[in-house]
Amino acid sequence: MGATNRPDLLDQSLLRPGRFDKLLYVGVSEDRESQLRILRAITNKFRLHPSVNLNQIVEQCPPCVTGADLYSLCSDTMMSALKRKIHHIEEGLDTEHSELLLMPEDFQSALTTLQPSVSQQELHNYRLIQQKLSAT
Repeated sequence: MGATNRPDLLDQSLLRPGRFDKLLYVGVSEDRESQLRILRAITNKFRLHPSVNLNQIVEQCPPCVTGADLYSLCSDTMMSALKRKIHHIEEGLDTEHSELLLMPEDFQSALTTLQPSVSQQELHNYRLIQQKLSAT
């Protein structure tokens, strides 16, 4: 078994019969429903404020975000929420030390720096490689 995000660099000898008999292309989630399912899975263990709308967040993402990109978005969102929480504690605004909730503004802050890790050109190249590998 093997995995790569650079199938174009695979040595052709690995693709001969008896080596890797099956090839499975797992592409980038390009539709919003798939991206939403990924985002829900990532945020499953987070505490979200009731006003957080994951559908709206996905709609604001660039079209070709990967699961790793969405994970990064959530990581940055958590960092924003932690900074906000620390600030509230330091200012005496959170004297009861309430639980940490991810707010819509935390996601908005993270969205400003979200950069897709796969460009449109790379995505096109991956599709060509997929077609080439599935034809063999």
